[in-house]
Amino acid sequence: MRARVGVVVFPGSNCERDCVKSLSQLGAETELVWHDDPVLPEVDIVVLPGGFAHGDYLRTGALARFSPIMQAVTDHAERGGLVLGVCNGFQVLCETGLLPGALHKNKGLKFMCKWTELRVDNAATPFTSRASTGSVLKIPINHFEGNWYCDPETLQGMRERDQIVLRYVDNPNGALDDAAGIVNENGNVFGLMPHPERACDELLGSEDGIVLLGSAIDHVLKTTPARV
Repeated sequence: MRARVGVVVFPGSNCERDCVKSLSQLGAETELVWHDDPVLPEVDIVVLPGGFAHGDYLRTGALARFSPIMQAVTDHAERGGLVLGVCNGFQVLCETGLLPGALHKNKGLKFMCKWTELRVDNAATPFTSRASTGSVLKIPINHFEGNWYCDPETLQGMRERDQIVLRYVDNPNGALDDAAGIVNENGNVFGLMPHPERACDELLGSEDGIVLLGSAIDHVLKTTPARV
């Protein structure tokens, strides 16, 4: 059996084929899904890739939340299906309410494209099972609005539930509590600003993205009944 992954494409997405390539190399069956489709194909994992959904003309992810596919993505998440939002996809998940908090402009108001080190602070999620708590991953960022924040009460609850899964070792963008990647309360929706799909080949600088993408695939293969 192979994990089935749907990669949603919004007008302005620019990392969807990177996601398809990396996930395919890890053995998943991948399919591109247009944002205007109201129904998802039969998939185990939904990926919202990086880019500039709808040009970010209003606010990052604010228009994408109204795309017809997002109701199907929400239904998939509510059924316990895995959802991964990378960079712009993380922003969309926050705007949709599938993840807490919001993203605003980086400290210093500068676009950032660089390698970062991420500490895994919760290895007990479907997206981090290949890691160990405390291990450090090398994965690049490429964003202008990656500064995650939330209100104090929400942050306290997230800390108590270990929802801040990845933290920057050296915070590049000012994100609250050094948050680089967070999950929802059920652990099946994961958003992160760094790009794991760009860190799946040592020739490109790191294979650490495989830890995250491979963990999601492992989870599907362990928990999904065999298909005929």
